[in-house]
Amino acid sequence: MAFHSGARRPRRNQVVDMKGHRMTRDSQDVIVKTLARLLVSFIVVYALYVVMHGHHSPGGGFQGGVILAAGFVLLGISHGFEKTRKRMSEKLAGVISSIGVLVYGGIGVLCLILGGNYLDYGRLSKLLLVTEAEARSLGILGIEIGVALAVMAVMCVVFFAIYTAGESSGDDRSVK
Repeated sequence: MAFHSGARRPRRNQVVDMKGHRMTRDSQDVIVKTLARLLVSFIVVYALYVVMHGHHSPGGGFQGGVILAAGFVLLGISHGFEKTRKRMSEKLAGVISSIGVLVYGGIGVLCLILGGNYLDYGRLSKLLLVTEAEARSLGILGIEIGVALAVMAVMCVVFFAIYTAGESSGDDRSVK
């Protein structure tokens, strides 16, 4: 966003439209905020359903993670970026995505340690004390949860990057 030398830069929570009017990025409408708050709970429940049933029906970790991130995007649009950032900062998103990758890789390595191939979930039956079929189902569920965590966190970081494009914070990440 280019500003003339005499123009004041907008505050962090403001944008300037084509005519130069300053607007806040979050909605000031009580109805929008209330509906968004209600919808986020249903979005989270639906995302958990998609993740948990991903190995039996269409869906899975990627789809569930994207739906979870959509809840954060809705909060960001309706309640403002800063309030959403308090709940999910970029640093927290990085930690959560790392945990998701660790869960995914950890289950695979655990299968190797138990004498199977990478992601050979049947080998988890020795550790989980269940039948091999149940161990496969639980192993896939663990993978879906790891993927959902990683995808949700990365999608939140992508949203943060798009939402704050052109703004400079304490660290200058822009390419000159």
